[in-house]
Amino acid sequence: MEEAIKQFLAEDVGAGDITTDSIVPADHRSEASILAKEECILAGHSFARKVFAALDPDVAYEEIIKDGSAADKGATVSRVKARTRAILTGERVALNIFQRLSGIATATRGFVRAVEGTKVKILDTRKTSPGMRAMEKYAVRMGGGQNHRFGLYDMALVKENHIAIAGSIREAVARIRKCSTIAVEVEVRNMNELQQAIEAGVDRIMLDNWKDADIREAVSRIGGSIPIEVSGNMTVGRAQEIARRGIDFISVGSITHSFKSVDLSLLIL
Repeated sequence: MEEAIKQFLAEDVGAGDITTDSIVPADHRSEASILAKEECILAGHSFARKVFAALDPDVAYEEIIKDGSAADKGATVSRVKARTRAILTGERVALNIFQRLSGIATATRGFVRAVEGTKVKILDTRKTSPGMRAMEKYAVRMGGGQNHRFGLYDMALVKENHIAIAGSIREAVARIRKCSTIAVEVEVRNMNELQQAIEAGVDRIMLDNWKDADIREAVSRIGGSIPIEVSGNMTVGRAQEIARRGIDFISVGSITHSFKSVDLSLLIL
C-alpha cells in the first residue's frame, strides 16, 4: 500500500506542513506514543509505520500491543522514534488509517464472538472504501473474520441481474464454466432458484435477506452438499440467532461500510 499511502500524504501535506516546518528544526528528533482512548481490537500497525517511514526512512516503530489483540482504554499501543517533523506531519494520516482499521477489527470481533461455538465463519464484502480495500480486508482478518472475494476476479458471484441477462441460473453458471475454472457462488431469492443452483452444481449458495423458517428449509434441502452463506442487513443479534441453523458463512457489509472508528491519539513524550 506504499503508493496509496503516498497519495494520502500528498492530499494532506500538499506543498508542505506550514505549521510544523515553521516551528520544528529539520534535524529535531522525538519519541511519541500512540494511545488507545477506548477499548478496541487493534489493526493497522504496519500501515501507520509506512506513513512515518515515507517521511523519515530511519523511523523506529515499536508495536506494544499487536494487531488482532485487545487494547484497554488508556493503553500505549505503539511508540514512534523519528524526526519530529515526520511524526507531526504524518500523525493525522497515520491515525486516520489506524483508527479506521481498528474500528473494522473491533466491529468484526463482535460478530465473531456472536457465532462462537458454531461452525459459522464471518465474512466481509466488497463494500469497502475506494483505495483502501486491502487495508480494510486485512482489518477484518485481525478481528477474526475471513475475507470473501477480494474483487470481481477471484470468485464468480451470480446475482439477479446476471440471471436476468442469462435467462436462468443454469445458463449463467454454464457460461462461467466455459470461461473459467474459478469457484462459482449464486445468490438465490426463493426455493425455485435454490433448486436450480443445486442442480447447476455451484460451489456456494447465498441466501440474501431470507426469513429464518426459509433458511431452515434451505439447509434441509441442501443437506450439507453445498456451503451456505447468509447475508442481508446483518446485526450481531441476528448473526447469533441464525448461526445455529446449519449454515457455513455469514457475510456482513456493515463491518467495512458502517463501522465506528476507534479513538486513538499520538503524544510526543
